[in-house]
Amino acid sequence: MLLPLAEKTTETVGMSVSQTEWFVTIGATIAILLFDVVIVARRPHEPTLKESAVYLAGYVGLAIAFGIWVVVHHDVSEPGGDFGLQFFAGWLTEYSLSIDNLFIFLIIMASFKVPRKLQQEALLVGIILALIFRGIFIAIGAVAINNFSWIFYLFGAFLLWTAWTLIKDKDHDDDGENAVVRFAKRYFNTKDEWHGLTLFIKENGKTFITPMFLVILSLGTTDLLFALDSIPAIYGLTKEPYLVFTANVFALMGLRQLYFLLGGLLKKLIYLSQGLALLLAFIGVKLVLHALHTNELPFLNGGQPFDVPEIPTLLSLGVIVGILSVTAVVSLTVSARRESAG
Repeated sequence: MLLPLAEKTTETVGMSVSQTEWFVTIGATIAILLFDVVIVARRPHEPTLKESAVYLAGYVGLAIAFGIWVVVHHDVSEPGGDFGLQFFAGWLTEYSLSIDNLFIFLIIMASFKVPRKLQQEALLVGIILALIFRGIFIAIGAVAINNFSWIFYLFGAFLLWTAWTLIKDKDHDDDGENAVVRFAKRYFNTKDEWHGLTLFIKENGKTFITPMFLVILSLGTTDLLFALDSIPAIYGLTKEPYLVFTANVFALMGLRQLYFLLGGLLKKLIYLSQGLALLLAFIGVKLVLHALHTNELPFLNGGQPFDVPEIPTLLSLGVIVGILSVTAVVSLTVSARRESAG
């Protein structure tokens, strides 16, 4: 098994993932990304609602089929595990965080006035960057958990802090330019004209940065920040790197199509940040409870575990589904009332 985790006292069974499973999974991920790249490169266009819906349904169907395969192949063959539930809980959580990420993508596109015909290419680059950053943090998280059990205290505290910042910041910033982009604009030569996917152009012996470079820079730095939130969140639901990786992969699949399919609907999810805050706070509490239950810090309880309950995976899945459902229903209902009120 690649990236193995040390067994905790509360875990009776670990997921046994063969080298072949890892190679097949990573190979399939690369193949799907290449398929997306070829489709976009061959025919740059703004996808229709029907096209987006078909692709999105296919990706969601793949995620559900994979979750069922985990149940059949791992839960049945390795009694004592609930890996299928862990995957679905992790996938739903990462998907909800990806939708929030998508909302920021919308703001970035609008802020830079990206032409509609170029948005597909920019989105695809943003999604690939998100997958790379999350892959790096997944590996780092696995190593940290394997060597430092107290990392769960840090993960839990970070998620609780993130939840608090989301509650305070009720509205997303309407400016897609972050500090990194402003630095690039200030210290490098920039051009306002679009040149497709070209990032640099030369004129009169000088190199200039194109608007597409700034867009990708903004998307990349945004992906990096979201990876910092998403990885502790998923490790609060499963300690298996294979499930962490696949949940993130399936959460990012179809994000490009979802962007064009939901577009204006995303703006109606007015309580998305508050819903995500509750979700991250719940997982943060779950992580802290797990840290206390497996405590090894000598200055806490003499280095002995605390007698505290742990939240089971099935309950976690129920809470996640409940929070996301209530957030969507309340958001759409209030938005509709506001629109009807004029």
